[in-house]
Amino acid sequence: MIDEPQDNETHNQDDVAEGQDSQAAGPVAEDDSSSSRDDAPGEESSSTPPAAEAPEAAEESVVAEGDAAEEAQAVSEDESVEEEASEPEPKVEEKKKDVIPGADLEPIAVEPEERPRSAEEQARLEAEEEERAQKEAAALAAADEEEPAATGRAPAKIKGDARYLATGKRKTSIARVTLLPGSGKFTINNRELDEFFPRPLHRTIARQPLTITGYEGNVDVRVRVHGGGISGQAGAVRHGIARALTEVDAELRGELKRRGFLTRDARAKERRKAGLKKARKRPQFSKR
Repeated sequence: MIDEPQDNETHNQDDVAEGQDSQAAGPVAEDDSSSSRDDAPGEESSSTPPAAEAPEAAEESVVAEGDAAEEAQAVSEDESVEEEASEPEPKVEEKKKDVIPGADLEPIAVEPEERPRSAEEQARLEAEEEERAQKEAAALAAADEEEPAATGRAPAKIKGDARYLATGKRKTSIARVTLLPGSGKFTINNRELDEFFPRPLHRTIARQPLTITGYEGNVDVRVRVHGGGISGQAGAVRHGIARALTEVDAELRGELKRRGFLTRDARAKERRKAGLKKARKRPQFSKR
């Protein structure tokens, strides 16, 4: 009985020793496993790096593909721009052809510059003007022939010593007219009518009162005129003769008045004003 406890103690001690041995052997096994892991780094490195390097390579390939796509798009855009620049636009040209700018505007007449006239041209123009004046005189004479007498009766006879004086005015011309009994002689400033008034129009204007009243071949006319030009002097002579005929026969006044031969034509050139170029023309205004 006493021997059994000893055996048990010895047995327990053996178990404790085994446990200690097993504890001592445990870390060693772990070290072996760790050493085995450390001893095979090539295997783990060979297996793990491709997994780590794969995303980077994918990203690089994606970036390269994106750059290539952008370059291709830029090249295609440049080519499209060049093609658009090189190719004409038919639609725009058709619109321009259809709608002409300024077609609705009226053209402005540009007067040609005056050039010096030659002697032949000057002579031709004078001949045309003379012909036009003759036509106007013929028209006036035809109108006067339609109504040969204002009152429709024979002209009054003038005594041999009678003198009828009158003054006519037109513009700046003044004509002093004297009517004498005679055969129709007409002198102005001691010159014949045709010599003093070379144009038929002015001769017709001067003779109008005598033609209308029928005294053209029954009296002699003497006129002294000065001032103004040819047209103004012709008007002054007509005015003076008409006023002298009213002295010869008072019944002629109504007809001469109706035709305007007794009215003083007050139309004249307006005088120039200070600061102006002419009567009303002002100098050109310049803002700057």
